[in-house]
Amino acid sequence: MIYGIIPARSGSKGVPGKNIKLLGGYPLIAYTIAAVKMTKNISRTIVSTDSMEIASIAKKYGAEAPFLRPVEFSGDNSVDIDFVLHAINWFQQNENKVPDYLVHLRPTTPLRNPVIIDQAIKEIKGQAEATSLRSGHPAAESPFKWFLRDDQGYFKDLLSGYSNDQTNAPRQSFSTVYIPDGYVDVLKISFIRDSHSLHGNKMIGFISPVCTEVDTIEDFKFLEYELKNKSNLVYEYLNENYPKER
Repeated sequence: MIYGIIPARSGSKGVPGKNIKLLGGYPLIAYTIAAVKMTKNISRTIVSTDSMEIASIAKKYGAEAPFLRPVEFSGDNSVDIDFVLHAINWFQQNENKVPDYLVHLRPTTPLRNPVIIDQAIKEIKGQAEATSLRSGHPAAESPFKWFLRDDQGYFKDLLSGYSNDQTNAPRQSFSTVYIPDGYVDVLKISFIRDSHSLHGNKMIGFISPVCTEVDTIEDFKFLEYELKNKSNLVYEYLNENYPKER
């Protein structure tokens, strides 16, 4: 069994109400719910939230919100393992079964391609020794060329063992570095229950498209522009199945 899990707490400070703020006429979270429903491999769409309002909106767009996340797992400093373990324990106690995998999809990355989510699932299912999968994309600039600045104002190499002259070498001299993003994570339940950790030492690096993640009002404005000028499968699905809210 494979469930999608969408974490959506209510306490965003940068953009209040971010997870349900309208984007292209639909709440932000609706895009991730739609992406999950459009996949071929995910059987349930679960929203983990501390908010009755978010839960109600999630259900409107076809997700389940069978529980409310406790306040202690919903603060600014809460970590992902807390809400994941809470969900796993809830499934065990209330349904007497847990999925084999949780596909962790943050609502702040709205414009995904469901086909790519299915590809990620296929990849981890094909590697029995993998402990998890996490998406990322190549960094445009290598951090091996970056510096720290000491108390006296001198630049020094970011990584020990590199001289300032070595750091100044052409970027092609350095290994490719990947930036983790919110496109898709796949979590293996057996590993989590054994280790009480999410990713482990055999985390598949899944190369995802560069995607816009929503943190500011400017990000919303950019995505509005994207929706007006580029086709998107999830947006088309929402348009075909739900009336816009503005």
